[in-house]
Amino acid sequence: MAKVLFVVTGATYLVLKDGTRYATGYWAEEFAQPYKAITEAGHEVVVATPNGVTPTVDMMSLRPAMAGGEEGALELEAIIRSAEVMRRPIKLSDVRLQDYDAVYLPGGHGPMQDLSVDADAGRILTGQLASGKPLAIVCHAPASMLATRIHGESPFKGYRVTGFTNEEEEAVGLADKAQWLLEDELKEKVGVEYSRGEVWKPYMVEDRNLITGQNPHSAEVLAERLLKTLA
Repeated sequence: MAKVLFVVTGATYLVLKDGTRYATGYWAEEFAQPYKAITEAGHEVVVATPNGVTPTVDMMSLRPAMAGGEEGALELEAIIRSAEVMRRPIKLSDVRLQDYDAVYLPGGHGPMQDLSVDADAGRILTGQLASGKPLAIVCHAPASMLATRIHGESPFKGYRVTGFTNEEEEAVGLADKAQWLLEDELKEKVGVEYSRGEVWKPYMVEDRNLITGQNPHSAEVLAERLLKTLA
């Protein structure tokens, strides 16, 4: 049995360009589908957040229109309700990477607010990348790579990476309101080799021990890949 660390945002809002707060959190599908797949395969999940705060689900991600219908939304809710680990997260600052076989980061707009500037998130990502053990990051969670920079240089520079696209951000109506866009920051400030697939379709990129997914629908394929690496 493997032990998988889920690094989850603790943010409940994203501050927009005009200073207003956009309600967010983690995206339901990106937590729930991998959590279900990994735990059903017999592995243990531990959740860590900044300061050990209880993560908040982005309520938009539980709308039937966003969750593949009424049944999909109810299934996500049921998985989240059953996930006791989400109610007792550990602090990112207490994470000892040697205790885990893999690290996974679900998205939602939350990581843009907190994980992108969290020194402990930066330490965990840098350490996991260097360890050669699996590191899987989906959707907006690659924002955490920004926290790995020291004097402007990130260990993720030159890695092949995907993440939530500018086009998808436009589709959700935040492209012109957000202070920055993930695709732009990954290219310009982290220096990754960014690629993307079709909007809203599963798309995964693997480079050495780093696995990234473009959007919520990519979480399931990331979980499948992660399970293969843990087998």
